[in-house]
Amino acid sequence: MADLAHEKHDGPLEYATQESRLNILGFWIFLGAEIALFSTLFATYLVLNGRTGNSPTPQDLFELKDVMIETLLLLTSSFTCGLAVHEMRGGRVKSLITWLIITLLLGAGFLFMEISEFIHYVGEGATLQSSGFWSGFFVLVGTHGAHVTLGIFWMIFIIIQLTQRGLTSATARKVFIVGLYWHFLDVVWIFIFTLVYFKGMVN
Repeated sequence: MADLAHEKHDGPLEYATQESRLNILGFWIFLGAEIALFSTLFATYLVLNGRTGNSPTPQDLFELKDVMIETLLLLTSSFTCGLAVHEMRGGRVKSLITWLIITLLLGAGFLFMEISEFIHYVGEGATLQSSGFWSGFFVLVGTHGAHVTLGIFWMIFIIIQLTQRGLTSATARKVFIVGLYWHFLDVVWIFIFTLVYFKGMVN
């Protein structure tokens, strides 16, 4: 496996071809649509906030320790994802793959805790059908979790391609784009932590 790409280029490898530049631009446009999606989900959640009816309240179920661990796992994964892109730009494929694996393992840890959290809430009587609040909560947080799941599988496919093809403008573009996607999910989680969990615990 070559550690350096064989294509001549000026600037970052992921921008080496016009196709890559257009794909990256297209992904930024896609992220704009994702922002619109999550903005709608946040708005819906905030409208339904506090409407728990006879179901448990967020103060009853939210645990600061668990949410902080989830946050630490996801924010750390954003850092390791940034290190992966740094190693990519240095042409170090093995280090790039290592940091991508660490990133997806941290993401998997986050997902495991989130699924465990959902199972606990359902066991305590908080479900999609329990109240408006819990409907908004599960749709918003669950949509984010589904995106994290997609990101993990996406990274796995990119790692497979890196091991087979090495570092080229195409694989570099894919690493860069999945990095943008992962950082976006971390930003969304910060809003979820603040507006959903933190606000829910202090109300």
